[in-house]
Amino acid sequence: MTNPQDKAESDEDLAQMIIGHGPCTYLLLLLLGLIILSPYLEEGIVARTLLGILFSTVLLVGAFATRQTRRGFIFKLCLALLGVVLQWAALWTESIAILDLAGISYAASLAVAISGVLRYILKRGQITADKLHGALAGYIMLAIVWAFIYTVIERSSAGSFGPARLDFTQPGTFFKLFYFSLTTLTTTGYGDVIPLTNHARSFVMIEEFAGVFYVGVLIARLAGLYPSTQTK
Repeated sequence: MTNPQDKAESDEDLAQMIIGHGPCTYLLLLLLGLIILSPYLEEGIVARTLLGILFSTVLLVGAFATRQTRRGFIFKLCLALLGVVLQWAALWTESIAILDLAGISYAASLAVAISGVLRYILKRGQITADKLHGALAGYIMLAIVWAFIYTVIERSSAGSFGPARLDFTQPGTFFKLFYFSLTTLTTTGYGDVIPLTNHARSFVMIEEFAGVFYVGVLIARLAGLYPSTQTK
């Protein structure tokens, strides 16, 4: 028979594992907000400005999300600031070339942030809500990085993704690739966006493997690495 006190403690522990207040929690909330709000912030200068603020905030919070050496923090912060500057320059000049540079710097900044998050959540110690939220945030950031890779592929070789031609002068095009990246990472594959060339398919296969690895290995490793908060 289950002890009511043990059940209450278990429920309290579960609540503590879900509700967090750390930097990775805030990063996860920003990323979820980015997913939800992006379709509503595509038309008009005001909407694109708000979307730019959200993207910039994600970069900066990603730089502060985990502990690091002073040199590592300065490097991450400089990458994030470079991405922010190029993003706003592309927004106000409407230059596709600057937007390409912003995308590359943004992907590099997120990739460095992901490595920091991975080191943080794999560090041996007590499991916390912030670490779990860091794992989820890293998963979403991984999808964004691959979306930028697909953007570079499509920009360098138009028609790599379809079935309809992607036009980056139109709002919402990057979000389509982000959506495709996340469905690929989770191996959902609805088929409404598909790779049409072999070099695009090769990168898609790598992302599929990365998604399976992240969920099947990293999350399983989390369950084995961290001891419970209470020892019986």
